[in-house]
Amino acid sequence: MNRRLVEAISDLADVTIHDLYENYPTLNIDVQREQALLLEHDVIVFQHPFYWYSSPSIMKEWQDLVLEHGWAYGEGGTQLRGKITMNAITTGGPVTAYQRAGYNRFSVRELLAPWDQTAYLCGMRYLAPFAVHASLRVRSEADVAPHRENYRRLILALRDERIDIEAAARAQNLALELDSVLAPREVA
Repeated sequence: MNRRLVEAISDLADVTIHDLYENYPTLNIDVQREQALLLEHDVIVFQHPFYWYSSPSIMKEWQDLVLEHGWAYGEGGTQLRGKITMNAITTGGPVTAYQRAGYNRFSVRELLAPWDQTAYLCGMRYLAPFAVHASLRVRSEADVAPHRENYRRLILALRDERIDIEAAARAQNLALELDSVLAPREVA
C-alpha cells in the first residue's frame, strides 16, 4: 500500500519523494544532506507503515541524528520553525482497532503523540495523519484506487496551499476527513 501511495504522487511537480532506505541502505544517514532537504521544503510528510505503534527504525535514527539541538530545537534551533509536517501511515488493523474501546486502546492520533511533540519542539505545525487502515486486506486495484486518489488530492492541496491548516491540525485522520479540510479551488 505504501508503494502504491508513493506511485500516486510520483509524477507531481514540486513534490520531492525521498526514500530513506533507498538512500541509506547501510543506515549511514548524511545529516547535512538531510538538513539541506528540510530547509528546501515548507511541508514535510513522513510516509511509513505503522509498525508496533511507531515508525520503521530508520526514521527514528533519522530523527535522532538530523533534528539536532541548536539546529532544529533549543537555543538557536529555529531552522524548521513555521514548517508543516504530518505522517502518512498504513496500519494492518481496521479503523475500529484504533479507538479507546478498540483492540489497540488508543487512536492513531494519540499513538502519534511523539511525532506531534517533536513537531511542537521544533516549532512546526503538526497536521492530523493520513492513515489508511487494514492495508494488508486491500488487494485489488479497485480497493486501492480511492486511497491513492485521496492521497494525491491531499499532497496537491498541501503543495498548492489549498488546505485549511487549522482544520487539518484538529482532525483525527485526514484520509477520512479530507473533504472537510480542503479549500475550494479558485475559479480563474
